[in-house]
Amino acid sequence: MSGLNLSIQAVFIFSGAIHDPHPRRRCDWSRRPLEAHAKLDNPLVDFNRLPAEADWWDVEGVVCVLGTTRAKAGSDEAFRVVDYDYPLDVARLARKHGASRFALNSSLGADARSKLLYPRTKGEVEEALKAMGFPSLTIVRPGLIGGDRDEFRLGERIAAVVLGIFGPVLPRSYRISPADKIADALIEAAVTGAPGVHLIGSAELAAD
Repeated sequence: MSGLNLSIQAVFIFSGAIHDPHPRRRCDWSRRPLEAHAKLDNPLVDFNRLPAEADWWDVEGVVCVLGTTRAKAGSDEAFRVVDYDYPLDVARLARKHGASRFALNSSLGADARSKLLYPRTKGEVEEALKAMGFPSLTIVRPGLIGGDRDEFRLGERIAAVVLGIFGPVLPRSYRISPADKIADALIEAAVTGAPGVHLIGSAELAAD
């Protein structure tokens, strides 16, 4: 189950027994439908008005890759809505309905005590999720994500070129994190995550 496009604003939720090699999965995406797949249900939702009751909340595991940038959101407040409020709203509803495993795509440098908006928000989300009592919580902190995006970001494109050149001599934690490695880690955690809180850092996700 690799190749998840992490540039989308989406939540993937998994149902079915842990030992089922092909769990049924759903993806809620507020912007536009995903590419059709036999194992994918794709109800479109408004994350500002998530339904408190829906049959697709009856799941065992959740992968949350919701996120944006301050520049794209337009303000600190709008950024925080997407990167803080939305993930926690999803987590609360999923936990309320019995989800036992939650996997979050966070970021390298996430720190609730940071003075910078982006790492502080990511860190605060992580801390709030820990307090929700999921039997299994996995936090994935990639570095610069390698892979195709739906939008062009000049800064990331330049950084990707530089890291691509110097990556072999850099510490693993500073190398590019391929999207397929991130996706595999998130999905594995949502489907078969062990009890407890687990942190997967950028070094574990680095390109070889």
